[in-house]
Amino acid sequence: MKQTEVCVIGSGPGGYVAAIKAAQLGKKVLVIDRDKVGGVCLNCGCIPSKALITAAGFYDKMQNGAAEMGITAGKTSVDMTKLQTWKQGVVNKLTGGVGQLLKANGCEYMTGEAKFKSPKELEVKTADGKTEVIQATSFIIATGSRPIEIPGFAFDQKNVLSSTEALSLDDLPKRLAVIGGGYIGLEIGSFYQKFGVEVTIIEATKGILTGVVDSDCSQVVARKLKKKGVNIIVNAKAISFKKSGSDLSVTISVDGKEQTVATDKILVTVGRKPNSDQLGLSAIGLKIDAKGFIQVDKQLRTNISHIFAIGDIAGQPMLAHKASREGIIAAEVIAGKNVVMDVKTIPAVIFTDPEIASAGMTVEEAQSKGFEVKVGQFPYAANGRALSMLESEGFVKIVTDKKNNVVLGVHIVGGEASQVISEAALAIEMGATAEDIASTIHPHPTLPEMMMEAAEAALGHPIHIFVKPDRERPLRPTSPPR
Repeated sequence: MKQTEVCVIGSGPGGYVAAIKAAQLGKKVLVIDRDKVGGVCLNCGCIPSKALITAAGFYDKMQNGAAEMGITAGKTSVDMTKLQTWKQGVVNKLTGGVGQLLKANGCEYMTGEAKFKSPKELEVKTADGKTEVIQATSFIIATGSRPIEIPGFAFDQKNVLSSTEALSLDDLPKRLAVIGGGYIGLEIGSFYQKFGVEVTIIEATKGILTGVVDSDCSQVVARKLKKKGVNIIVNAKAISFKKSGSDLSVTISVDGKEQTVATDKILVTVGRKPNSDQLGLSAIGLKIDAKGFIQVDKQLRTNISHIFAIGDIAGQPMLAHKASREGIIAAEVIAGKNVVMDVKTIPAVIFTDPEIASAGMTVEEAQSKGFEVKVGQFPYAANGRALSMLESEGFVKIVTDKKNNVVLGVHIVGGEASQVISEAALAIEMGATAEDIASTIHPHPTLPEMMMEAAEAALGHPIHIFVKPDRERPLRPTSPPR
């Protein structure tokens, strides 16, 4: 029998942050994970995917952008084995760092499969086959989510891949069929396309990222994908696949008519589901909704007051930074602080080409909540830094309340949008107005200048684009890029 004050189940960006914070607040902490420290995000999700996306971006620039700058590159090739070794090196540095932080803060770490024996006890099956019983005063469940399988396409790690296997291939396939036009499928499909793979996106709805991001942003990405040669098939349902030698044939139904897609690998990215079915939660009476998410209040408490849940398993959005914030809140509540999860926005980034980043409400969301909106938009094509980076596609869009110019949402599509969105999140969180952003001096030449310029456009007096009176949507730039 092992006893502790706080037992954290899962060591991803929610779990390890919760553990460290609880330890900093004076609690005795035990962390349990069935695999490596760092969870999905560090080991087979956020970090490895962004490493590969970065490598693909370098390759693409060398192949297609360098000549425009007057740089003639020699023969460019991809050594996937070496690339995977480099990617794993990045992962190892980060997971090793997290392990050291847990140890430095006095957290104990255990590897094993955990299952609730009672509301106060866990049974943990360790790697050596032993079973340990853990008693704790408080529990934090942070066990995350896993890829969803669809009928006829069970993951076999060879022909049909989840995102995990797709990030670990040592050889480039000639063709890749991606079932699902959401952010995971588009991110992975995009980097494979840049390495020369023929990519087909099979999406069940009317377009990629439908209902996920601002529709104008998704259209820019769709145009770029098609320009790059990616085949996007919408209103398409994947039915089955057949294997003939090394070739695969995917049967799909498009508007009721069947057709086939030839490919070498199939990547299924239709979403993720919470890992709430692996902990014996129903046996202890923990409330779970119809989609498998654990129900929590604003303090991340479940219906069993000493058990908390954070991250993917506690509901949308399934984002690492949301999990980390929830982990801090849960730890502080356990330590006796009167705090709640109270945020105006959780920013999101999609690492497509170009990137999409958003914070706050879209125009449609704001209007549905009764706001009369005013929109300011500034194009990448009018920003000097963007042009110097060969990133002329995209825009920054600011959605404001027409009554008082308070910023309601910001949506960016373009190169390094991920580096610009944090200013937008801060603006929304602090209740900033378009005047606040427009009157803040932004350094030149930088991409964040477009936040200032879009705010000025929302106010009706942009400098580096021309907007006719009574128009809220800027026209093409008519002056030199700033």
